[in-house]
This record gives sequence, structure tokens and C-alpha cells, in this order.
Amino acid sequence: MTITEIQDQIVDEFSMFDDWMERYEYIIELGKKLPLINEEFKTDDNIIKGCQSKVWLKGEQNNDIIVFTADSDAILTKGIIAILIRAFSNQKAADILAADMGFIDEIGLKEHLSPTRANGLVSMIKNIKMYALAFESKN
Repeated sequence: MTITEIQDQIVDEFSMFDDWMERYEYIIELGKKLPLINEEFKTDDNIIKGCQSKVWLKGEQNNDIIVFTADSDAILTKGIIAILIRAFSNQKAADILAADMGFIDEIGLKEHLSPTRANGLVSMIKNIKMYALAFESKN
């Protein structure tokens, strides 16, 4: 699936919920389903700076596809990174760099987060894009 198709799925899923408490619960559920990051990647090098809680993100290139794994010590934040990994993992670096981030506004995520969590979200996206840029420049 393309990034846009995955983002559209995410928007559709969030539109099923009437209020933000249900959406928060859904985000938490997504976090619980996030595959565990390998413990060896829980290092300071992989911590996303700018997040209120600890978030580890690791990107690895497999052929021309980037695979992301992540974890967080906060359950809501873990759900947020799970959404981003779903959208951007198993994609080509160029596609990640070219991706529109409008789906985040469509689901209303940024406006329903505290300012520190919204900053963390921006930092997560920035780190995903930085991995893509680093891998694309290798090719």
C-alpha cells in the first residue's frame, strides 16, 4: 500500500469515533499493539529529542525500503508513534520525504494534544523524515 492509502485508512478509522475520548482510547490500543523494539535499540542515540516522554525510534533500510520500530514509556505517545510507523514503515525513502502530513490534521491529532505532546509529534515526524533523508542520500 502507498503512504496515501494508509493515511486514508487511518483517517477513515478515526472518523468512526464520535468524541476524542474514544479516539484517545483507540490511540492507546494502537500503542499496545505496536511490535516491541529490540532492547538493543533503546539507546540515547535513538531517543527522539523534544518529546515529553521517552520515545525510541530506529529505522533500518532493507533493500530500498525503510522499516521503523519504536517504543515509548508513555502509552499515549506509544500510540502516536504507532500511527506514524504504520504510515511510513515499509516505504521508500523518497516516498516518505514526499509524503503529505495532512492526515494528522484531518484526524485532529495535533489540536487535541497538549502543547508538549504536539511538539513531540512534530519531533517524531522530523526524525522519520531525517531517517528517510539519510537513507536516500546513501543510494
